[in-house]
Amino acid sequence: MSPFPSISTMFSNSDEAVINKKLPKELLLRIFSFLDVVTLCRCAQVSRSWNVLALDGSNWQRIDLFDFQRDIEGRVVENISKRCGGFLRKLSLRGCLGVGDSALRTFSQNCRNIELLSLNGCTKITDSTCNSLSKFCPKLKHLDLASCTSITNLSLKALSEGCPLLEQLNISWCDQVTKDGIQALVRCCPGLKGLFLKGCTQLEDEALKHIGAHCPELVTLNLQTCSQITDEGLITICRGCHHLQSLCVSGCANITDAILHALGLNCPRLRILEVARCSQLTDVGFTTLARNCHELEKMDLEECVQITDGTLIQLSIHCPRLQVLSLSHCELITDDGIRHLGSGPCAHDRLEVIELDNCPLITDASLEHLKTCHSLDRIELYDCQQITRAGIKRLRTHLPNIKVHAYFAPVTPPPSVGGSRQRFCRCCILL
Repeated sequence: MSPFPSISTMFSNSDEAVINKKLPKELLLRIFSFLDVVTLCRCAQVSRSWNVLALDGSNWQRIDLFDFQRDIEGRVVENISKRCGGFLRKLSLRGCLGVGDSALRTFSQNCRNIELLSLNGCTKITDSTCNSLSKFCPKLKHLDLASCTSITNLSLKALSEGCPLLEQLNISWCDQVTKDGIQALVRCCPGLKGLFLKGCTQLEDEALKHIGAHCPELVTLNLQTCSQITDEGLITICRGCHHLQSLCVSGCANITDAILHALGLNCPRLRILEVARCSQLTDVGFTTLARNCHELEKMDLEECVQITDGTLIQLSIHCPRLQVLSLSHCELITDDGIRHLGSGPCAHDRLEVIELDNCPLITDASLEHLKTCHSLDRIELYDCQQITRAGIKRLRTHLPNIKVHAYFAPVTPPPSVGGSRQRFCRCCILL
């Protein structure tokens, strides 16, 4: 007879199973702490003792319910909050449309040590939820309210009063927020490092002036499609937020080279810059930026229609860490600019993505210049009409794993013999 217990005995559903006798409760709890939500729920059904262990609040410090978003209702959140209590530190309810203010009030009362909370897309919630968080969750550091369109300035005022440790706030697409809410928030939350204000279309330069004056630790700022902002507000940000590493102002059509000069002079740690559809920016501004911001890793210059090869020459010389570069619809870029980029210090080990779609002057010669970019993972070539299949094939001989996104229109069939009627290619017929 074997001196070791059988597997069936070891994991029996009886509370007398060997594993329960041999391992102390503390060690079993430690093992359970590595399990995900689904596995913990399954373990809770094994036996009474495992039910107690699996549902112990210490195992539920981080919960992400995104995969169950269609099934999560308010009562589920309430039950979880009662089970976890003060143990819960991080909760994601992203996309849980069935969760509203009442459930989150119960949650706030029970989980007062919460530090990270995502309510992204929870469209039922209103200012009432932020009032609850303000009253009961003083340790809150990260809050995501993106697409919670009922949120107003009252929420920001409540958070400023009860959550002074707030470091990151996402209120993208909360388009009722104005400068008054931003002012209240930043005055009482000086440790803010990340602000995501994408689609907050009522924000003007006054809001940015408050941010620049009160957020010296700001690292990330997203102002995409905040179309009312101008150079005046953004220059205040640059002068007051010297730690800025990521700035998105895509779709802010009023900005000019003055912003690039301000970034170059005040924000040397900048790593990510997104300025898509900012059509007033030119080589002059990007020259100042490149010469001062040597840590740039990602740049989105889509539809910066005035830039030329001059910008690429400066980036190739001064930005050795560049990994992702979008030049889509930059119609003045030529093979010569890509040649400089391909021979620059970023090319051999860093450059991973380059987007050249709708750059009509780009030819197969550009692909030749990029063949030594050993880290290049993806290249976009849609509507680059001078690029050929043969050129792409040659590129792939040097970079066999590269993802090339291109489109070649079908060949127009020749006219039928003796026919005078105009012929169209298949695409034209469909259109």
